[in-house]
Amino acid sequence: MTTAVAAPYRIFSLQVVRTRRLSPSLVRVTFAGGDLRAFASDGLDQSLSLFLPHPGQEKPVLPLEYGEGWREAYLGIPDDVRAVMRSYTLRALRRDAQGLTTEIDIDFVLHGTEPGAATPAGPASRWAADAKAGDRVALIGPAVADNGAIRFRPPADTDLVLMWADETALPAAAAILESLPAGTRARVWLEVPHAGDRLELSTDADAEITWLVRDEGSPMALDAIRSAQLPPAQSPYAWISGEAGCVKELRRHLVREREIDRRRVRFVGYWRLGLTEDQRLEQGE
Repeated sequence: MTTAVAAPYRIFSLQVVRTRRLSPSLVRVTFAGGDLRAFASDGLDQSLSLFLPHPGQEKPVLPLEYGEGWREAYLGIPDDVRAVMRSYTLRALRRDAQGLTTEIDIDFVLHGTEPGAATPAGPASRWAADAKAGDRVALIGPAVADNGAIRFRPPADTDLVLMWADETALPAAAAILESLPAGTRARVWLEVPHAGDRLELSTDADAEITWLVRDEGSPMALDAIRSAQLPPAQSPYAWISGEAGCVKELRRHLVREREIDRRRVRFVGYWRLGLTEDQRLEQGE
């Protein structure tokens, strides 16, 4: 007898329900749709691939069936037609009485949307800044709750959680903080562009949170963490996410200088300075 195994990921077709401006650089977009009944995730930094339409399109254009060869089929669609793909992290989900997902939230960082911005906004920032109820998107997300796109997995013996995130990983960091049980010791650095981007974060953990605000001349992440006096710990666990170059530097510091077991340092490059998401995709990152 053959046992059927559920595919861990699938395509979800969704619509915008509402938006909410969180700060000068962040906007929350809430999505719903019948497909979400199959959306399953227990992860606190669940990675998603979001697909947006080009201006003038009613919905994103992409291959309908997700599976082997999907990436090649997607890249085979003309650039000006195929959906714009960007990687995001699930901020929150809500379920009905039957435990089925009804809504999900994704927080977008807005770059270059303000008047007179030195760097023009990218397609995702432009879309999020103007998003309204009824706008259609698609995403590749989890149909199995425990999946490989969840990165925050501290071992059971963890006695200190270390975290760094820039604004792109702030939604995941906020979700992680909300989940930490009372008594968990955490030392957290969150890097944002503007003072107004400091959010009110909820946690039961014994967490010391340091905001690094670029507009205020805060020290670089590596300098701030290198100079920090960390509480003693036998089994620390680190989660560092954001710009890939900074992540690499911080990982090297934690492993080489702090002598944390490299297997207990989880690192994720959400973006790379100087490269667009499309360029990263074409390079296979």
